[in-house]
Amino acid sequence: MSRRPRLLFISPHFLFPADSGGRIRTTQILRGLKGGAFKITLVSPAEPHAAESFRRQLDEICDVFRSWPAEPRLRTRSVRRAFRLFSDLPVSVVDEWSDAGRKAVETELKRGHDLVVLDFPHTSVLVRQRLETPSLLFTHNVECEIYQRHAEVSSSPFMRRIWMDQQRKMRAFERHTLPRFDWVVAVSERDAVFFQREFGVRNVTVIPTGVDLDYFQYSPPPQSWCVAFSGGLDWAPNVDGITFLMEEVWPLVLREVPQASMKVVGRAPPDRLVKRAKSKGLDWQFTGFVDDVRPHLRQGAVYAVPLRIGGGTRIKIFEAMALGCPIVSTGIGVEGLPVEANKHYLLAESAPEFAAALVKLLVDPDLGLELAGRARRTVEESFSFRKAARVFEEACTAAIAVPPQRQRA
Repeated sequence: MSRRPRLLFISPHFLFPADSGGRIRTTQILRGLKGGAFKITLVSPAEPHAAESFRRQLDEICDVFRSWPAEPRLRTRSVRRAFRLFSDLPVSVVDEWSDAGRKAVETELKRGHDLVVLDFPHTSVLVRQRLETPSLLFTHNVECEIYQRHAEVSSSPFMRRIWMDQQRKMRAFERHTLPRFDWVVAVSERDAVFFQREFGVRNVTVIPTGVDLDYFQYSPPPQSWCVAFSGGLDWAPNVDGITFLMEEVWPLVLREVPQASMKVVGRAPPDRLVKRAKSKGLDWQFTGFVDDVRPHLRQGAVYAVPLRIGGGTRIKIFEAMALGCPIVSTGIGVEGLPVEANKHYLLAESAPEFAAALVKLLVDPDLGLELAGRARRTVEESFSFRKAARVFEEACTAAIAVPPQRQRA
């Protein structure tokens, strides 16, 4: 019996709970890979006892789990990040540096693996400049594009300058980092074309956005006045989207549907947003972290994606489609996803357009039912996470097969 090739998967974050788009996508891919062509070793930071607490989940995604101590969240973190603005690297990249992480990764590399996979470009600060093992980089976004969009929507000239400086640094970092790898995995054709054109990436595979259809089972949308949103509110693009919804869209919704309510599902809602909604007398509920988003999203007659900043693709769009939630989204919200406006969702860019689309679905449940049914069928046909994992596995196999002279170029 031939030996299965050994895959070392390096993540910059502990993957559980899988409460962000990146963690969800990564755990789905690993779950689909487990038991297949590769024996998987996962290495990541972890809090004390985290491995024991999430043993069952870890067993579902890897054969071996090893870790280094996660750095504690310090009250001085914001001050430290301010100083990191003067680094030649983007702040988000510097944040991933860890001496313990570098040593743990180096130890794993010495054990001998057939392929090294890095999750996110930022993780490259944990590995040596020249890898002797075939390597693959799993990208979730065009990272520099996120900074560009922050700058475009910022109302502060000072913050615009900071965002543009970070964009410049991230673009240089990505241009240097991506070609170091034998293979790159992107989450959309749009991202792949960008990497090839702007960064000279030669070998790139696009994986479809996947969703667990057994977990996100369909049910018809309810007849209610509730609008739902999901996403971690410790991520700036989500905070910007919810602020846009509250300040610019919601007053227009209330003119037409005074009884409209909002359910914001996601960890770490900023106090200022919660207080702002209360001061305005809005019927808005911020749930904070929840173990299961499904019952909360099923309360909404509409699912709102008011993103003006972002990159890659939004897994939560396909989760909402699978659940049967009628969707209103900006173009950035659905960017990179093979979905059609007015067939799978309603497209809205400006505040008046977004408000009109929300009102349309709140007052016309039949339209919501039509959108939800078509969206679910589309997800069933093409976007299971198992299919995405198979494409990822093929990319891993291709990376190992790259001729050595090209690997070391």
